[in-house]
Amino acid sequence: MSGVLNTVDQRTNLVGENRLELLLFSLNSRQVFAINVFKVREVIKVPPLTKMPGAHHHITGVASLRGASVPVIDLRAAIGFPPSRQEDIEENLIITEYNRTVQGFLVGQVRNIVNTAWTEIQPPPKTAGRANFLTAITQIKEGDQTEIVEIIDVEKVLAGIIDYDVSISDGVLDEELMAQMVGRNVLIVDDSSTARAQVRGTLSQLGLNIIECRDGLEAYTLLKKWCDEGKVVTEELLMMITDAEMPEMDGYKLTYEVRNDDRMKDLYVTLNTSLSGSFNDAMVKKVGCDRFISKFQPDLLVEVAQDRLRQVLSQ
Repeated sequence: MSGVLNTVDQRTNLVGENRLELLLFSLNSRQVFAINVFKVREVIKVPPLTKMPGAHHHITGVASLRGASVPVIDLRAAIGFPPSRQEDIEENLIITEYNRTVQGFLVGQVRNIVNTAWTEIQPPPKTAGRANFLTAITQIKEGDQTEIVEIIDVEKVLAGIIDYDVSISDGVLDEELMAQMVGRNVLIVDDSSTARAQVRGTLSQLGLNIIECRDGLEAYTLLKKWCDEGKVVTEELLMMITDAEMPEMDGYKLTYEVRNDDRMKDLYVTLNTSLSGSFNDAMVKKVGCDRFISKFQPDLLVEVAQDRLRQVLSQ
């Protein structure tokens, strides 16, 4: 499985097709969970773990993988499940890369990979409350049975373990631009409330007004509404910052639709995703984003906003 998961060409085949691949697994319960295959490096049996004194209580230890130390997070505990009562339970380790960091998630049985469309992915029910650790749900058919699959909001899991600081470093802010920033609108599009809060917390320090959408379809509907009302999108927005993987319409499809509508084709689009590397470079070129940045880099986020404003002021 690990070799397949690292193939850039295979992953870019889905660009603009509004599709995704999900890795299904259990947490030794009846429920079926999933994460995006794009973020998975490999799946292995649990190796010997070294305990870390003083580590977060959801980190069960550190695994040594090909000379690298990888922290291992007990995903069952991290999303609030009680300890499993089963004996001789199956355990596996899903090695992932999020936000330029590598970590392992301790899970139960790892089932298979399914290919589906983002249109089949729905936000979790509002009755689930804000404290849930789901970013979306979907359904899959296994024979004659239909199962509900719960997609984990990994960014929220990690935010509860890793302290992401949204403060801006000295020397990053261009004081001459600050007055020009105040009141300008930025549209952020992300299905993770944690990710939206971190972008909002960073850019609001510049005096920017933040408009939020939870998925690509919601954002595209808003942009089309503005166009239908006769508004000029590039005058309404300094820029749009979008996640890549979202329910109903992903960020690549959103960008593709924006670029193919003459009324909004010049909107400045930054892809802000937990994915990284040559894979995303290929994605950006294919769908036509203006910039790509990995998530949770406040200084870089500020630099992108400032660069865009300089561009606008020079026109």
